[in-house]
Order: sequence, then C-alpha cells, then structure tokens
Amino acid sequence: MIDADKYGPWAVIAGGSEGVGSEFALQLAEAGINSVLIARKPGPLEETAEAVRAKGVEVRTLALDLTTPEAREAIVEETKDLDVGLFIYNAGANTYGHEFITGDLDKFQQVIDLNITTQLKLTQHFGKVLADRGRGGMILVGSMAGFSGSAQISIYAAVKAFSRIFAEGLWVELRERNVDVLDLILGVTRTPAMARAGLNMDIPGMHVSEPADVARQGLENLGKTPVKIAEGNEKGVEARQGPDREKMLLAAYEASKKMLPPQSE
Repeated sequence: MIDADKYGPWAVIAGGSEGVGSEFALQLAEAGINSVLIARKPGPLEETAEAVRAKGVEVRTLALDLTTPEAREAIVEETKDLDVGLFIYNAGANTYGHEFITGDLDKFQQVIDLNITTQLKLTQHFGKVLADRGRGGMILVGSMAGFSGSAQISIYAAVKAFSRIFAEGLWVELRERNVDVLDLILGVTRTPAMARAGLNMDIPGMHVSEPADVARQGLENLGKTPVKIAEGNEKGVEARQGPDREKMLLAAYEASKKMLPPQSE
C-alpha cells in the first residue's frame, strides 16, 4: 500500500479520465488519497470521478486541453488550496502518427506540446510544491517507443525518449529533497486510447498489459527506482538498446507494420 502520509492527502493526475490514469485514481483511493483528475473530455472524466468518490475520497475534476497555453494556470489555480503529495503525468498518448516529411507540422507540434511543453510546465510547478513541502512523488508515464526511432511515430518516439532522460535527471535533483520521481515505461496496454488509435493488439506472442496492473506497478515502485518498465516488456526494451541499430530498427519497423493502422491523412 502506498504511503498516504508521504504521497497524500491529494494527488493530481493529468490524463486521469480513463485507462491507466483512472486506475491510478482508483488505487490511490484505496489508500485514502484524494484526487484531482484532469482530462479533455468531461463525460469520461465525471464517470471516473464518481467511481473514485464511491471509495470514500474527495475528487475534483478539471476538463481542459493540456496543449493550450492556459492549461498550467488553470491547474495551478484549481490546486492552490490543496496539500498535494503526488503528481502523475499520464497525458502522453500519441495524437498524430504520420510520415514526417509529408506530415502536418501543426499536428506534430501538438504531440510535442502534450508530451514535453505542458509536462515541463506542470512538473516544474508541482516539483517545487513537493520540494518545499519536503516530501512527495511524481510519476511520468513513458513508453517503450522512446527507446528507438520508428516510422509514422518518429515525433512520438522522440518525445518519449526526452521524457525518460528528463525524469532520470529530475530523480537525481530531487532525491535529497525527499521527493521521489519515477518514469513508468509502458508497452502495448489495453487502454481506450490504444483502441481509438486502431492498433492491433491481437498479434500472437505480443505482450499486452492491463491498465490496473500497470498502475499498481507504478505506485509500488515509486521511491524504489527512477525507471520502471511495465512487467512483460523487459525483453522488448533490451532489444531496442542493442548496438546494431540498423538491424534493430528494420526489424522493429516490420513488427510495427502488423500493429499500426494505415497512415492517416
């Protein structure tokens, strides 16, 4: 069970309406930790909030687009009166997959803003809150995609690589301030976002994680390690770090074609 004194009484979860984000909130509620849930769509956000409240904790919701310039200020205002002990950035799904040279730069920028720009703004704010408080934690949800380049998701893979290296540096900076940082590396996970992206998750031999298991692993490993690879994906990450980059990249590309939907326009 997560330490409610260190990581409570409030958690802020960006991307908290469904999938892994909603599981974080539900499992934190079991420990008596309240949540601020942030997501773009009000419907799923309120459904998750009701399920979490049913466990006896308080929930605030904030429906907004995290890629807008106003997002940071709105979140800071909503949480300024709360004793926040945990910040989770789970809002990093790929919103646009396309060959880079023929793609839409504005849509690529949205991927960058969601995964880097807004994450940095919120992590700096809550990192300072937690450091001043003298205890707490942050979980940044990463992806196996960040260990190698890939066709159609070159920008997404690049931003996830950034996020992992950033989290490791943050872990070093904050460890003496009693603030734990974890980059939780996901592989293919059975989330609504994956389903909406049209990804094939029924390939024989492919490991598919469940959101509840992934959230549990994140909470259990916060404070134990700077990076946690979701169980079942260790060999996949190891393969992406080999020295023969040409062989690895081409093999990964062939494998990805079985999973990725046709290129969007």
